[in-house]
Amino acid sequence: MRERCFNQRRHGLDPVEIRAFLHRVADELAVAQTALVAVQEENVRIKNALRTWQSAQSANRRYR
Repeated sequence: MRERCFNQRRHGLDPVEIRAFLHRVADELAVAQTALVAVQEENVRIKNALRTWQSAQSANRRYR
């Protein structure tokens, strides 16, 4: 996408082509943002589970 070229018209670039490209980029960005939120939520869940497990392990060691 970084190397995207647009067709030239008499008075510059084709606005229809530009709009279509921007819509496609916006759609891809929305998908990426949704995936990022899901990964962040999973990260929080895993960290909480790890803390719970570590606390349980620590408690088990104290009572041996």
